[in-house]
Amino acid sequence: MHRKISAIHVLSIFSAVLVCVTTVCGLMAWDTALGFDAVNQYGDTIRMWGSGVYARDSYFRVPIFIGSDLTVLLTAVPMLIGFTVMDVIRRDRTSRLLLTSLLAWVMYYGASLCFGVSYNALFLVYTALFGCSLFAFITGMGSVSPEEYPVPDRLCGPSVTVFLVLSGISTLVAWFPDIIASFGNDGKLSLIEVYTTEITYVLDMGIISPTAFLCLYLLKKRRPMGVVLLSVLTLGITVVGVMMIAQTGFQIAAGVDVPVPALITKSLIFVLLAVYAITIIFKLYRSIKEKAE
Repeated sequence: MHRKISAIHVLSIFSAVLVCVTTVCGLMAWDTALGFDAVNQYGDTIRMWGSGVYARDSYFRVPIFIGSDLTVLLTAVPMLIGFTVMDVIRRDRTSRLLLTSLLAWVMYYGASLCFGVSYNALFLVYTALFGCSLFAFITGMGSVSPEEYPVPDRLCGPSVTVFLVLSGISTLVAWFPDIIASFGNDGKLSLIEVYTTEITYVLDMGIISPTAFLCLYLLKKRRPMGVVLLSVLTLGITVVGVMMIAQTGFQIAAGVDVPVPALITKSLIFVLLAVYAITIIFKLYRSIKEKAE
């Protein structure tokens, strides 16, 4: 077995280092005593965070950012390093698929920082993280041979079908009502605050939801790429589920009033989906292992 370090491994390690910088700096911004009021572009008074790299972000959003930072630091970074080392040593279909799947969600995190956080001193770090993870993901997808992942019967059953349908619908249920409501509010999202748009809506409704339905279609047609997309979705949704718990915890700790309906549609649904995703992950990689044997 050849142990060769390739571009994807170098980019993955760079991504892990950059994630450590962004998350540690984000966590250091935790200070609820420095908030101040500002008037946004709509003439509304918004409470701002006032501390650290998130000083110019809103008091409502920053606990969400910090919850994401903590989750990524404690879960994504160890997994990214572990999967990279595993792929260097083993370079088999399981290690490369795991690494590529995780990189997709590191890229999601990088994009969220670049486009969702107010400009700050870490902008170049955010950009480097997004670029490294993007090219690492592209390299990973280019090196994954779909024919190595034939679709087994167990991935065409009702459990996977229900999971993908729920995953595709949940992002619409979580965010679409906010957009509809904005039409009756002079085109303003209720929580737009000091931001110009909502990057999460774009990524979730424009990419994640269609990918779930595309994955379902490919699995039903027995196309191997469906297996690859299923790995990306299940691993990412698991991380997001953990992230939602941390985000909600930090919001509560900061004294942010989180409405119960929002807690259910924007947090609990994704936590339950994460539990569901874990069961699918075991089913998926058991199938890959059996095929290899």
